[in-house]
Amino acid sequence: MFDDCLFDDMPRLETPRLILRRLEMRDAPDLFDYSRDPQVAKHVLWDAQTSVSEARAYVRYMLRRYRAGEPASWGIEEKETGRVVGTIGYMWYQRDNNACEVGYSLARRRWNRGYMTEALAEVLRFSFEELGVHRVEAQHEVENAASGAVMRKCGMRKEGTLRGRLYNKGRYVDVDLYAMLREDYARWARTEK
Repeated sequence: MFDDCLFDDMPRLETPRLILRRLEMRDAPDLFDYSRDPQVAKHVLWDAQTSVSEARAYVRYMLRRYRAGEPASWGIEEKETGRVVGTIGYMWYQRDNNACEVGYSLARRRWNRGYMTEALAEVLRFSFEELGVHRVEAQHEVENAASGAVMRKCGMRKEGTLRGRLYNKGRYVDVDLYAMLREDYARWARTEK
């Protein structure tokens, strides 16, 4: 089923409008450009960045994860501009259960354009078809309904609301948990093609 190096290769993935690729240090200014926006940071577990050095530190963190073969994120590059406008990737992987969690963020100027749906659909395809995982989870703060809409558009099912699940920005927040199993993906992929 799996070898010990499941995440050794985070390959470049493409969709019609996006390239999902490993982050590089040159991406730090683009990351900072959207990560400093308090609206982008509102429902994620990191605070709005205050300097490009914080973005560089994040890239260094991802580079370490790539080298170690640990679950990591891709930069979301917009083909039209060549700029990184978000990230998407794996928060964790449980080998015993063959399951992982996907998380993402996107520049506010790119919201409501279908970019994250496009990116998540490709990561789900990669997860099931190439990595061979059994279950992919994703969660969002209940107040961030748009994120749940992305998950539903990609065929993920809401499994419930976890009360007080996360402590974020000084308060406990409820999150909605979504998941997709390999057999769910197979059915969804047939209807989408």
